[in-house]
Amino acid sequence: MMKLRTRFLLSIVSIGIVFVGVEYAVEKIKTNSSTQTPEVVDFSFEKLQTRAKELAQKDYTPSKIIDNIKLSNLDYDQYRDIRFNQNEKIFKKSNNFNMQLFHIGGLFKSHVKLYLLNKNKAELITYNDKYFDFGKNNLSDDDKKDGGYAGFRLHYPLNSLKVKDELISFLGASYFRALGFGHKYGISSRGLAIDTATMKGEEFPSFTEFYIEEPKRNAKTIKVYALLESKSLTGAYSFTIKPGKSTIIDVDSVLYFREKVEKLGIAPLTSMFLYGENNRYSFDDYRPEVHDSDGLLSLNQKGEWLWRPLDNAKYLRISSFMDENPKGFGLMQRDRNVDHYLDFEANYHERPSVWIEPLNNWGKGVVQLVEIPSKSEVNDNVVAYFVPNEEIKLDTKYQYQYRLYFSNDVPENKTTLAKIIATYTGIGGVSGVIGNTSRKFVVEFSSPNLRRMFGNNELELDVSSTEGEIENSYIKYNTSSKGVVAYMDYIPNGKTSELRIALREKSTKNVISEIWTYQYLP
Repeated sequence: MMKLRTRFLLSIVSIGIVFVGVEYAVEKIKTNSSTQTPEVVDFSFEKLQTRAKELAQKDYTPSKIIDNIKLSNLDYDQYRDIRFNQNEKIFKKSNNFNMQLFHIGGLFKSHVKLYLLNKNKAELITYNDKYFDFGKNNLSDDDKKDGGYAGFRLHYPLNSLKVKDELISFLGASYFRALGFGHKYGISSRGLAIDTATMKGEEFPSFTEFYIEEPKRNAKTIKVYALLESKSLTGAYSFTIKPGKSTIIDVDSVLYFREKVEKLGIAPLTSMFLYGENNRYSFDDYRPEVHDSDGLLSLNQKGEWLWRPLDNAKYLRISSFMDENPKGFGLMQRDRNVDHYLDFEANYHERPSVWIEPLNNWGKGVVQLVEIPSKSEVNDNVVAYFVPNEEIKLDTKYQYQYRLYFSNDVPENKTTLAKIIATYTGIGGVSGVIGNTSRKFVVEFSSPNLRRMFGNNELELDVSSTEGEIENSYIKYNTSSKGVVAYMDYIPNGKTSELRIALREKSTKNVISEIWTYQYLP
């Protein structure tokens, strides 16, 4: 199976799990031909915010979809066969950035307006079929003229000065994903999540308009603005994108509500976890691990670094970490060893991690992780976001600013604590002895200081559970990885339990590692 494929987000509704496409729309429209006179508007981020506010005071108009049957019915491979014409150029000035357009069709049926921004003037990029090579698709000239734009992507010389690599892609609802040095696409970010994992059912806002600031020659950053719309709200977004070893995106989002929502997810991340070391036994597959991310990492106001290894259990799992003005959170892909995946097509070892750093006060709320059962790697079954406690008011402006890092791990110099690099589970007690009812958890920590501290007998375990009992907890030194491995047997009592494991310095009792947290389900 091709690994470079469209992903589906699994969504929770009422009493079950369903597949949800990244596009939904109701009203139909046919675009005009390429002879349209370009629309030019005055633009600023403040004007976009004003427009969003005005739209929120009106009834919601659903996104418009194309009515061309051939384009609408394109399957995955047929849609991929429509490529941007490499002879065409959207940016006229920049020698670093390129922009390519995505054609409408297949899953992506909604029209998206794209504007090229120069100073304070935004010119609509009118549809023209000359921008595309339609490949082997059986499309007439009239079919081609029925097209439109579904999104866009930007290219930049990330890995080599001679090649402009794909840097970031905006395609489908409010989804976007980016790359840093040496990365392959995996995890996605979204503008907003509404009512995820609720009985009400999830609502998917969409970016309906983009304003892309044409970069100057030799520019190292680029700015993108977007209008977000859905049944419940509107929003104005600003993205300042700085490519590099870690690609950094500063996001400024301003929201106005038409209706109250049950749950608002700020800075949502969407990823895939099928199996890893902790649940390998559940899948009959030659590959040792299959995932885009392997854990949720969060830094709370207390300064605790919490690590929640991802799982793919039989039932929906929702983990909530209470906080006020969180310092950061993200879905990480820490295992970079290609031998741990043995997949040289998907290259899961090269998928980026994404760390989110709030830039203004987000107030009280929870960092929430939703893990949806899945039997296939084509499903994005992991979602993480911040849910504010504040009750939504319809006449209030809400602003959330944050920084996204698409990188290998948390940004450098953020922490010196020992990192958690692996979680293993299995039957408890003595290995090879059958009949034990406990569950063994094994957690590996990595840090340059652990060898010395273990050798000097300076380390001890800090373990706890909210239910059940813990026994036989101890640590061993790993002569191969130079890390420390913690062992713990957990005796369940039939109730859901929160488990914690951390390394402490004996003399001071200070925690010198990330804190491993795990939700045990009976």
